[in-house]
Amino acid sequence: MISKRSRRRFTPAFKFQVALEAVKGEQTLAELSSRFEIQASQIQYWKKQLLEDGASVFERRGKAKEPDATADPDALHRKIGELTMARDFLQEKLSPWIDPNDKR
Repeated sequence: MISKRSRRRFTPAFKFQVALEAVKGEQTLAELSSRFEIQASQIQYWKKQLLEDGASVFERRGKAKEPDATADPDALHRKIGELTMARDFLQEKLSPWIDPNDKR
């Protein structure tokens, strides 16, 4: 009977270490795979991630990566108006089926 091997989880520090070794190029993927006991394809993937996203390490910490949704107050006010109208419409149309003493 073959025992089922549980899925291994790697820390970000370990992934960084392996990817950095791969970027250095001092050892082949096969050697790194044997040394760290992981698949060569996994090492290639981590290396690719490091090379593509490595610059994000040097971004300012306070700087948002994506535009903030709260940056446009007019759009937020329009959305509030739409939601209020929808609520009022539903409240009016469903009032015969709603208990007036229910304070949800």
